Amino acid sequence: MNNQFDFWLGEWELTWADHGRGHNSVTRILGDKIIREKFTSLHDDHTAPFQGMSVSVYNEAANQWKQTWVDNQGNYLDFVGGVQDGDMILSRQTMVEGKPAQQRMVWTNIQPDSLDWYWQLSEDAGQTWQTLWHIHYQRQKKERD
Repeated sequence: MNNQFDFWLGEWELTWADHGRGHNSVTRILGDKIIREKFTSLHDDHTAPFQGMSVSVYNEAANQWKQTWVDNQGNYLDFVGGVQDGDMILSRQTMVEGKPAQQRMVWTNIQPDSLDWYWQLSEDAGQTWQTLWHIHYQRQKKERD
């Protein structure tokens, strides 16, 4: 089960609405037990990029993935989840404007060299989801020797 995130491993070129772009490097570390992500947004205007990283581990006792995200804006987020109907979905409980809400990340349309990632919010206990950020991943092409 700890290989369910293998689709995400590699070097990725990222694009999103309004000509957003970035890079994500996803590797296995610590005896191949941990998935480490290093995210960087790229800006043409030389402003400071948004940077973050996550570590993910498969918790066999709980039969689920756990992920911790931190970034250069001081955010700390923790998620749990796993594969559902072919998509990887990790979610968390939070508060939005003083009311309970859920946030989730969905990795979907998973192909060998591409996938889509969605950051979503539900304010009605998961009945409906609003997409706040959609990132398209394209595997970075390797240089030929």
